[in-house]
Amino acid sequence: MDRLSDLLARFSVRAGVFHSGAFCGITAFDGDQQEGQLHLLRAGQMAVLLDGQEARVAEPSLLFLPRPYRHRLMAGDADQTELVCASLNFDGGAGNPLAAALPDYLLLPLDTVPMLEPTLRWLFEEAFGEECGRLAMMNRLFELLVIQLLRHLLATRGVESGMLAGLADPRLARALNQLHAHPEASWTLDSMAEAAAMSRARFAAHFRAVVGQTPGDYLLSWRLGLAQKLLREGMAMQRVAEQVGYESASALARAFRRKTGNSPREWRKAERAAG
Repeated sequence: MDRLSDLLARFSVRAGVFHSGAFCGITAFDGDQQEGQLHLLRAGQMAVLLDGQEARVAEPSLLFLPRPYRHRLMAGDADQTELVCASLNFDGGAGNPLAAALPDYLLLPLDTVPMLEPTLRWLFEEAFGEECGRLAMMNRLFELLVIQLLRHLLATRGVESGMLAGLADPRLARALNQLHAHPEASWTLDSMAEAAAMSRARFAAHFRAVVGQTPGDYLLSWRLGLAQKLLREGMAMQRVAEQVGYESASALARAFRRKTGNSPREWRKAERAAG
């Protein structure tokens, strides 16, 4: 069962490398930027400030921040730090359900994620080589790395609650896959339970325990996250409503206001002002 392809088809990630090579000094991210980041420590060591706590990273490691998050990287001359960094933009911006389902950050030694080793080797060869097209190649390899990190989280059940926890559960994954692939369907609690091959009551209780919200609330969040992405892309309201399971533009607008506190027009206006 492919638990990621529908998600990534609707909410893909784009990477942009902004540093590769020796690193010395202090680089701070205030959390107000629009992107997440992925930092790869290839050699040497550095200090990382997260949640107000400083950690010393003294072995090859990755720091994955899927959303804007306040943090700081620090290294001195003696640390001999080699670092490759990229910004990450998930389609759908702040409303992206996939980015929202991930932890604020992951700090992992590279030897604890052996499935990444071939991609990391290739990425470091590009980062510290001189081949033509290296920047474009690194961007694509960072995007591949994010997909492999998602696979790792599913395989290890590395997220305790939310969408990825649900996708790591074999029974819930069957229903979630169907919801993600067909948000326009007339979903009910009974039809979701049937997709999971569970009784209605057992499905509802298990879904809430694992995912952290009711099936109905999850479906609403998924539909509106997708609606926000499509509206941002310029699709007409009626067409968006059809794509995400509402019988009319006005029905979608009512659900949108209940969830966000704003009409789609007000939300779009605020989006443009913030962007």
